[in-house]
Formats: sequence, C-alpha cells, structure tokens
Amino acid sequence: MEKETMQILDEGLQSHGAVLSEMAFGDDPLLRLQHEIQLGDSHVGLRATTHPEEIVITGLPVMCPQCGARRDWMVICDGNEISLRCRCAHQWIERELTRADYEAMIDIGGQDYPSLEAAAEAAGYDGTLAGVYLAEPRPE
Repeated sequence: MEKETMQILDEGLQSHGAVLSEMAFGDDPLLRLQHEIQLGDSHVGLRATTHPEEIVITGLPVMCPQCGARRDWMVICDGNEISLRCRCAHQWIERELTRADYEAMIDIGGQDYPSLEAAAEAAGYDGTLAGVYLAEPRPE
C-alpha cells in the first residue's frame, strides 16, 4: 500500500500557527516563520498521512487499545497535537509523538479532503476495513 499524505481543508478554521519551541530554530524568528509558512495555506486545518509500518515509541510498538492492531495507521497532525487512527476507526491523541515525528513520516504531495471524516473514508480508516491488514510491499 502506498503511503498517502492528506490535507484536510476547513474554511471555518483559522490558522492557529505552530507553537514551536524557541529552541527548535534557535533564536531566529525568520527561520521559525519560514517553517510555519511551508506547512500550508491558512485554510488547511489538519494534516494527515498513512503509515503502514509499526510505530515504536520508547521501545514499545503502538497497539490500538480497541482492536489490538500494531501497524497500518493514519497519523493526524493538528497543530502540535498528534493523533493516531486505526483501521477500526478508533482514534486517540498520542502525547509521545511530536510534530517533528509527524513531519518525518510524511511524503511529498498528497490529496486534499474537505474533512477528517472524508479523508478517513477515502483512505479506509472509517471502520470499513476494521481488522484487515493490507499486504506490505515486498522488496524487489
């Protein structure tokens, strides 16, 4: 399964900008501003990507508390808050993951969706594929 990056559009949301630590870009406010601008237009409320592999945090693989899945996640970035969503549609905030972790998972490109629900439905994270693991691509 290909990794897919999604931007969830919401006309009603105001861009709340990233609240990045002062240390992330040193003391250079221009670098911090440039980074925030690169994260998208003001109409993008959320960003999400699919992540077919396991996610390991502090040495332990993440497991869905509802169905027990251990891989094939939708990773959602809302400002500095990162959420994981399973194929069974269970979603939770993962406080151990940071925006930098999210950005390390995303690919260039992606698809725009009008809402998180539309993105979840299009990518199969709306519960329709609960309990299904899609085959991992085999190395050639």
